[in-house]
Amino acid sequence: MALFRLRVLWLSFPLSLSLALGLSACGEVVAPGQKRYVDDIVRIRTSAPVRGNVDPRLLAARVIAQQPGWPGARPIVAPHRRSIRCEQIKCVALTFDDGPFDYTGKVLDMLAEHHAKATFFVVGHMVNAQTGFTLRRMVSEGHELGNHSWDHPTLTALSHEALRGQLERTQEVVRAVTGTTMRLMRPPYGATDGKVAEETARAGLAQIMWDLDTLDWRDRDSALVARRASAAPPGSVVLMHDIHKSTVEAVPRLLRELDAKGYTFVTVSELYGTRELTPGKRYAGEAEEENGTKRR
Repeated sequence: MALFRLRVLWLSFPLSLSLALGLSACGEVVAPGQKRYVDDIVRIRTSAPVRGNVDPRLLAARVIAQQPGWPGARPIVAPHRRSIRCEQIKCVALTFDDGPFDYTGKVLDMLAEHHAKATFFVVGHMVNAQTGFTLRRMVSEGHELGNHSWDHPTLTALSHEALRGQLERTQEVVRAVTGTTMRLMRPPYGATDGKVAEETARAGLAQIMWDLDTLDWRDRDSALVARRASAAPPGSVVLMHDIHKSTVEAVPRLLRELDAKGYTFVTVSELYGTRELTPGKRYAGEAEEENGTKRR
């Protein structure tokens, strides 16, 4: 019945709006009247970036329309923020960039087994029907979301206007899908400057770097990634990417090893506790290249 209502709603849309919503995996417009399931018409596959200037409000609308409980997405009840004194215990903040992706749900399963919280820096164009549900799950399970731009450009190479759009579009689609207003961001490649600081301050976003780079994007070796992550000193922000299968395969081992060392897995905000994170300011690590290797 829900699919029937959605089909009727789709057919009642004006042609211009139908064309705007009818993007396929490669960005081409689906001809009106073409016989395809609605969820195929509106799905954006994460294997290819969304081409063109897609309105994040339209993207959010079609994602929400496919969530359980449509019409009207079910409200998310996020757990109360934990009171953790990381200055007194061993904490580590695991962070995952570039998603959400097909593997992210598995990461959430493994984190749940260890009662672990993490921070996920979201790329706006990676939001689709499947990953929209994953974002809502993150919020409901107490994880933290951060802004990682719309389509992962080098922000320092953009104009103020383009940079602002990268941040605002991602803020808008995540807020529409989850009800969450993100307060943190991570610049792609760690590339930042005064212009990025100015625009992130305008958007109300603190810049979060990292202390330990697992280099999982370069070395697709789960054992190596797990070994690097498990060497994190207390108070570290650890950088990983949930778009790589090898990283996901490393998560069980790194969780076990850090758990055995008595670590508590926290979000970035929990790591800083009552310390206020100032929008525009950089926290954790440096943005420069390390050992000649460009950071992701």
